[in-house]
Amino acid sequence: MNTRLFDRLGAPGRPRGEAVVYAVPAARLTEIVGLLCLGGARFVCMTACDERAARGAFAEYWLFAPPEGAGFVELAVDLDPSDPRVPSVTEVCPAANWAEREAQDLLGVVPVGHPTPGRLIFNDDYPVGHFPLRKDAARIEYKGPTRNNKAFLAEGEAVHQIPVGPIHAGIIEPGHFRFSVQGERVLHLDARLFYTHRGIEKAFEGKTHDLALQIAERVCGVCAWSHGLAFAHAAERAAGAEVPARARHLRVLLGEMERLYNHVGDVANICAGTGFAVGTMHGLVVKERLQALNERLTGNRYLRGIVAVGGLRFDLPDAEVRALVVELSSVRQEFERLVGSLWASPAVFDRLQGTGVLRPEVVAALGVVGPSARASGSAVDFRRSHPYDAYGELPFDVALEGGADVLARVRLRLTEVEQSFRLIGQVAESLPAGPVAVPVKALPGGVTGIGGCESPRGETIHWLRTAADGTIDRLRIRSASYMNWPAVPTTVPGNIVPDFPLINKSFELCYSCTDR
Repeated sequence: MNTRLFDRLGAPGRPRGEAVVYAVPAARLTEIVGLLCLGGARFVCMTACDERAARGAFAEYWLFAPPEGAGFVELAVDLDPSDPRVPSVTEVCPAANWAEREAQDLLGVVPVGHPTPGRLIFNDDYPVGHFPLRKDAARIEYKGPTRNNKAFLAEGEAVHQIPVGPIHAGIIEPGHFRFSVQGERVLHLDARLFYTHRGIEKAFEGKTHDLALQIAERVCGVCAWSHGLAFAHAAERAAGAEVPARARHLRVLLGEMERLYNHVGDVANICAGTGFAVGTMHGLVVKERLQALNERLTGNRYLRGIVAVGGLRFDLPDAEVRALVVELSSVRQEFERLVGSLWASPAVFDRLQGTGVLRPEVVAALGVVGPSARASGSAVDFRRSHPYDAYGELPFDVALEGGADVLARVRLRLTEVEQSFRLIGQVAESLPAGPVAVPVKALPGGVTGIGGCESPRGETIHWLRTAADGTIDRLRIRSASYMNWPAVPTTVPGNIVPDFPLINKSFELCYSCTDR
């Protein structure tokens, strides 16, 4: 990052662990964020905090990844405690759209000049002036009707509206999608989520790190390991804990096991979207074998209950790791047969190619992460940009595709499945001896830690701040799905309605870890 840029901030940067923090006046926030984005920095997340009791102010912390090197740049902005307003940065940094609106809903921090300032989290009839993430927020009993689905509607001759949801045809979590169509051709898609906001970030307040980790593992079912690991990284950095080498290597193995069963399941879902039932059933069999291996290895199909702040809760014996590699060899052969049947079907190839194109400029503007970004040519991979655990010691390539369509996103996952098999083999071959944890009895008071990992859906970030007694004062969870959902509607216009299930499944985003 060009240091001359920071000379213009008027205050020297303050090193804090993995971040360099700059105090920024609210009046200059838009200017400075614009300069960061022009300089190639990538918006990661924004955390709004109620610090009136501790420091007499509200605050926002803006996290950016510099274009080269690891670490983060953080902008700290203090706001008026009686009237927290801040100039919106969405015009110069579109990826911040949801973050600003969420801060307005949950803390009452108003982004002045925001291009779409309406509510994001709450029903339209949620009580005005109640901000649940404020420290003095009272509990309320709210039992309102389903939110109004005010949508942008395309208009014109023979234009019709197709509402889908919020109850999903597969009885998964709720989301409302409203299509504006001419015949079967989609002109516009409006998507609204946040129907089941659970107040998880509020639930972390006052918890010890051990209790908080249990909540983190339940933010999302299929990303349980990733959320637990991201929280553990944040807490370890806050505590200054050094994780033993054996634990760091085993964490790579477990992270790749989570990636494997998710990617294989995603391919099966793509097959379902094309009506390729043989591929769907074949993929689900392979996924089941992988989850059964997770249970045999750790006692849990979703890899809950093994990560710990300071390492792992228990060791995985060398014999079990070797047996896993042997079993994965058979699973790999089964997966290769699935891939062969997939590409042997011209109908499948025809449905995927050219469908749901995610343009590279949209990836850059909206801060898209994970396989969705890499399938559009953007080499965003937290394992490489911010190497964690043992990823910096293991050779692997960041998989990339340039097609930007559903086909590219499928191919990208297939490549990453092969990489995961290889990474697990590397861990098994080079697994060091020694302990798998260091004791972290409590976190120090008044410290901040930033943790992240590359989940199956992309970069997942946990921003943690402790209270004076070492319990959690604020935890901001920014999942990969949270960053990627705004990009989905941009890929649908120009396609036909039956293509939407394919497009949606090719992103395979979580509702759960978006609506926290």
